[in-house]
Amino acid sequence: MVPDDEKGRYIVAVGASAGGLDALERFFQALPERSGAAYVVIQHLSPDHKSMMANLLARHTLMPVVTVEDGMKIETDRVHLIPPASMMSIANNELRLSPKNPRGLTLPIDLFFTALGREFGKYAIGVVLSGTGSDGTRGAVAINDAGGFLLAQEPETAKFDGMPRSAIATGLVDAILPPEELGPRILDHISQVARISIRSNRATVGYDKDNALEETMHLLYHQGGINFREYKPATVMRRIERRMQVRHVPDLENYARLLDGDRTELNALRRELLIPVTNFFRDPESFETLAQNAIHTIVQERGEAQAIRAWVPATSTGEEAYSIAILFAEAFDRLKRWPNFKLFATDVEQHNVDVGSAGVFSEAITAEVSPERLERWFYKRGNHFVVKNEIRQSIVFARHNLLEDPPFTRMDLVTCRNLLIYFRSEAQERALRRMQYALAPGGFMFLGSSETLAGLQSDFTAVSSKHKIYRILRHVSLPLDPSSSSLGRYSNMAGKPRAVNKPGRGMTDAVAIDAGQSLLLRSYAPNTLLLNSNNELLHVFGDVGRYLRFSEGAVSLDLPKLLPAQVAPVAQALLHKAARGAEPLRSDVLSLKLSDGESERLRLVVRRVEIEQREPYLLLSFEPMAAESISVHSPGGMETMDLNHETADRVETLERELAATRESLQATIEELETANEELQATNEELMASNEELQSSNEELQSVNEELYTVNAENQEKIEILNRLNADLDGMAKAAAIATVFVDSDLRLTRFTPEATGLFKIRDGDLGRNIDDFSNLLNYPNFIEELRNTIQSGEMLQREITASNGRVYLVRVLPYAVRRGDARGAVATFIDVTTLHDIKHLQAVLNSLPESVAVLDSHGEITMVNDAWRKFAHHTGDQDLQQHGVGVNYLDMCESPDASPDANPDEIKDGSKKEQVALAARSGIEAVLSGAKSGFSMEYPCCLDEREHRLVMHVAPIRHPAGGLIISHVDLTQSLQDGDNLGAEGDES
Repeated sequence: MVPDDEKGRYIVAVGASAGGLDALERFFQALPERSGAAYVVIQHLSPDHKSMMANLLARHTLMPVVTVEDGMKIETDRVHLIPPASMMSIANNELRLSPKNPRGLTLPIDLFFTALGREFGKYAIGVVLSGTGSDGTRGAVAINDAGGFLLAQEPETAKFDGMPRSAIATGLVDAILPPEELGPRILDHISQVARISIRSNRATVGYDKDNALEETMHLLYHQGGINFREYKPATVMRRIERRMQVRHVPDLENYARLLDGDRTELNALRRELLIPVTNFFRDPESFETLAQNAIHTIVQERGEAQAIRAWVPATSTGEEAYSIAILFAEAFDRLKRWPNFKLFATDVEQHNVDVGSAGVFSEAITAEVSPERLERWFYKRGNHFVVKNEIRQSIVFARHNLLEDPPFTRMDLVTCRNLLIYFRSEAQERALRRMQYALAPGGFMFLGSSETLAGLQSDFTAVSSKHKIYRILRHVSLPLDPSSSSLGRYSNMAGKPRAVNKPGRGMTDAVAIDAGQSLLLRSYAPNTLLLNSNNELLHVFGDVGRYLRFSEGAVSLDLPKLLPAQVAPVAQALLHKAARGAEPLRSDVLSLKLSDGESERLRLVVRRVEIEQREPYLLLSFEPMAAESISVHSPGGMETMDLNHETADRVETLERELAATRESLQATIEELETANEELQATNEELMASNEELQSSNEELQSVNEELYTVNAENQEKIEILNRLNADLDGMAKAAAIATVFVDSDLRLTRFTPEATGLFKIRDGDLGRNIDDFSNLLNYPNFIEELRNTIQSGEMLQREITASNGRVYLVRVLPYAVRRGDARGAVATFIDVTTLHDIKHLQAVLNSLPESVAVLDSHGEITMVNDAWRKFAHHTGDQDLQQHGVGVNYLDMCESPDASPDANPDEIKDGSKKEQVALAARSGIEAVLSGAKSGFSMEYPCCLDEREHRLVMHVAPIRHPAGGLIISHVDLTQSLQDGDNLGAEGDES
């Protein structure tokens, strides 16, 4: 159960798109009516169709299902549905609606998830169900950043797995299950939260190796090389608690044991702690200020030959790095200057580096990047946007730990946004010092909205305090001290501590020999460069700084770029010839102008260094004229190269090759120019077509998702209508009533099978006017009365006869499919012939003077005539409770007192009364059983204070249902008439 103080605080946001109806039904069917959470469903709905989602979902959950209205309060144990053509967010426990942009791609799930994470934090629960595209992915990251709970439908169970797979790819989803298992997992999470809490021990938790937290930190450091002791304890604890809730571990000791044996969980916790939250142009106003006040200044102050360098530490998945690169590219275009630009994007997590390096982003970036920038710097590939090469090639992605690895140098811009807020104050200061060290003179630093320079305020000037953009004033003068890292405590873990030699001790003869050799080399050996076979510098002997030149921009180890222009061609010629022969070579005496304005005369000497099974190395020595006598002697002698002759031969060869190359190149250029013109025209047409197709494709994709949702709803509605239609057909067949349906124009729309007995119609006649069909009805006003009912909306009822001899009760009722639509009519024809026959029979019975009653096969009275009723009134049974319909006549014969044939007050002989009753019952039962074909009995009865003689006749009814008819005939008057006649005869 959810604790009382937690009830009503959990909001479950369920995102679904194409194929989501089935998943939603399965999800809600597994949830109870009372769960302690509120549910919000966000779908991609068509703005042009009325959604039936509320009716469809209501059939699968006991919770109330409502369509959201702007400002609606969110309520526990209720399902809130987003209406069509709307975007929805949440604030102050109210659901806010805004119109959906009819043009362009909209991501309603991302929008709501992000607002939910911001408003409800750890009480936010996000569920991503079936759908195409990647809507919900960015929002899922926001919920995770807020400490909420994330679930996704198992892709194999989804009709469209694009959305679940995109969310799962973030590595932040806590549970991946089929839809019917997601609901119980949510309830499990809510109930688990109350049982897990380690914050109460936070004040007493130390960082020694003896407790579980220290063990956790130790495992994290050795698994990924990240020391989370540098992070704020509150952040670390909150994230560990969240993972404990997800894995249902009640205490930190057990969780530390789980981490020790489960590398997957260790990776999940590390990703949680790194908090990979980023966006393109996060805080757009800040990026706009950066572009105007920093990037524009950097580009304007740099010359064409000067390189521009930028560094984005903690780049996460690369969005911020690409944003900075785009701003620089736009500045280059505005100022018509395109210097060499390089941006270093680094992160401590290799997975983030790999994702950023790919430069592939989901369609969710359309909410962050303007359509103009999307078109200029990205191209569409399926459901993703890919960064164009002109941006991607300017960025170098690498794994780098800002707190431990050496920083980059000579950076014009360093941006580090929303990383420092997770560090302790000491780590913040160390990170800031490293970034300060990385900046070139006049460089800029760009921090997050919640970050400050702390103790470095005096070293920077604020370009924009509001947007945290600063420019450096003073650099760190000393190299950074790696020992300042708090990781010094781990030195013993990596290996044995290094021994430190004290002065004057541990010195050996070998060390003295090496020191003497170094001294002799510095004193007598020429300054020399060691080169590989590609003329790249490998090592320097002596002080060669006076002979080398370093230009601005990227540093190259290629020798021709390092040597002064006066000696570079000579050195190249010597190296080229020495590479083909084994003998050392030296140049003529050269005059070199040094950087201090003085000139020096020297020779260049090249020697080969042979190493077994490897390419030969070359030594290039700079021999001043004063040192020539020392350096020219060699065991094999040395050849002085005639540079004029060598140069002339080399130039002649090169001129011949150049002439041939020019001719070939000219022909190729002419062919390429022709082809290029054709390709350019074709390319322009293709680009225009491609832009139109991309735009159309996006719109069609969005419409397709909406139509799929509408189609799913319609399919469900069709199934319901099919069931209702089958029920209606079954009911019509069971009722066996002839019925016809007509529309407002009297066209036949439906009829029951019994109607074919009255109208000459068949299935193919639907849509024809009812007046076109002949019928058996003696009802000339039928068509006119149909029209009157349709116009007036009043029901009509009458009895008619048909030519088949039957009598029908006709009812004509109006009906309409929807209120306000044109009315139709339905006419039913109920066969009431039997009722008329019964009325006729009753009239016949009433015309007889004898008292007559009809009994069924069980002896129960079913009909009586007027004479019977009159007889009952004379016996005192005014309401016919003893002699009326429904009374069992055999039960009346059980007791003489209850017999209708004798008056108990008048008959004094009890044995005679009993004989009459028994005789009557015995005779009736004999007729009912078929033992007798009839029965008659005469008995006395006192009526109107006079004695009467009655005769009871019992005859069976010749019918399969059985039964019999009883009549009582009064013989009193006949007997008196006979006596009178006899008396008259005697007198005569």
